[in-house]
Amino acid sequence: MKSESANRNVVSENDPAIRNPFGVMDVPNPNDDDVTQFARNTVPEESAADENAKPWSAGNTSGPRGTIEGEWSSRWKGAADPTIPGDAPDKWKPGQGEARIVGDRVYLLFDWDSGKRRGLIEARREGPRRLVGKYINLNNPEITVPWVGLMVSDQRIDGYFTQGRVDFRR
Repeated sequence: MKSESANRNVVSENDPAIRNPFGVMDVPNPNDDDVTQFARNTVPEESAADENAKPWSAGNTSGPRGTIEGEWSSRWKGAADPTIPGDAPDKWKPGQGEARIVGDRVYLLFDWDSGKRRGLIEARREGPRRLVGKYINLNNPEITVPWVGLMVSDQRIDGYFTQGRVDFRR
């Protein structure tokens, strides 16, 4: 019998060719040259002045301690989502997220627009707090961009993509 934690961390039993534990479309080429170049030029530093430093999560802030796995609140900005009337690059798109760890990989599945739109980040760990990978828009898979995250704590992940931010809070 597998533990609940072990069940969360297995690759999809429905399609063993899928890397991510959510059973959705995988991020293509999560270590490609664009990711490497973006990561080389993006070095987030923990700061009390960071946009993600002040609590903004509408969710439960008593999330698990000592791990980034589990439920999160998410938000992103930096591009306009044409499916949202009146959206603009400077507006936050809030939603919910979930983090799972498989080996040295962190997978962040998140939504926005009241759950109508979803994205997946696949990142590898580089040291104890840095995540480097790529995002895919699951509703429009032609949209993929490099992403770099800083695990500030088990309650905060500051995330950067080429046009803006994808942040997570508990």
